[in-house]
Amino acid sequence: MTKKTKILLIYTGGTIGMIKDYKTGALRAFDFGKLKKNIPELMQLDCEISSHSFETPIDSSNINTSHWVSISETIEDNYAQYDGFVVLHGSDTMSYSASALSYMLENLTKPVIFTGSQLPIGDLRTDAKENLITSVQIAALQAKGVSVIQEVGLYFEYKLYRGNRTTKFSAEHFQAFGSLNYPPLAESGVHLNVFKEYLLKPKKKKTLIVHKNLDNNVAILKLFPGFNEHLLRAVLETPDLKAVIIETYGSGNAPTDSWLTENLKKAIKKGIHIINVTQCSGGSVIMGQYETSEHLQKLQVINGKDITTEAAITKLMYLLGNGISNKLFKTVFETSLRGEMV
Repeated sequence: MTKKTKILLIYTGGTIGMIKDYKTGALRAFDFGKLKKNIPELMQLDCEISSHSFETPIDSSNINTSHWVSISETIEDNYAQYDGFVVLHGSDTMSYSASALSYMLENLTKPVIFTGSQLPIGDLRTDAKENLITSVQIAALQAKGVSVIQEVGLYFEYKLYRGNRTTKFSAEHFQAFGSLNYPPLAESGVHLNVFKEYLLKPKKKKTLIVHKNLDNNVAILKLFPGFNEHLLRAVLETPDLKAVIIETYGSGNAPTDSWLTENLKKAIKKGIHIINVTQCSGGSVIMGQYETSEHLQKLQVINGKDITTEAAITKLMYLLGNGISNKLFKTVFETSLRGEMV
């Protein structure tokens, strides 16, 4: 007999883990120990499912770096015993968490699939059951004894995306996430189709390395018409600040006012890393394409290319936490580490 694939569900909190008490109308935490009793469809999957829940469920708006470390440690502690992991997480910050875990789990050769829902698991019209069932099915996929997915993914409303390529764009539609700069890794319909040409392919099997040092002395600054020097300086003079993502217009464009250039120049000279990321949902930074980005290119501002803001901010925390030198920082950031950019 073929050995059954073993999947570990990690419940961190969020809507997917809530169930309605129909007597009171209140939401309460779902008992994942009775998972198969409440979702008998899971019995049809040819895998063994275990669960691990955070002692106190976390609303995803309260997620911070310590919770990312807790998730990564749970995976690390159970990595040898399980073939795949499904992380149940609130949708609001799921793209941030999936991005962070993609960097923290180096040499990953097993699937880590984030999923959640817009409605609680007990609601009549819930999207939770399909998201959960298909996420487990994807995590259990193997070919010749090897996991088909060997990266951090995010599954929501019939599509599996690379986690660090996603952004949440809707608070009310079931199709809440998008990946405008990278195609889906898999799509669920009548058949579950995996697009193998888009998957990360580890060069050779190596030991999993879990990076737990994250430095959150970072900031995001979004440009807008009327953006002024006082706001810029207030951010750049933040104590212990090490890096700033500037969300620019279009393909990486920013005002050419001398005060902007001079303040950025001073910050870079002080050792603060400045990263240019477009505020557009899709597309890429192409510094030097227009005059309004030439001044940033001359300053040696780091090119965020087609990275999402979620993937950029977590990449900064990861690189700073790992002590990458100022001399190498620009080169390393502009290099794709986990398929997060071109």
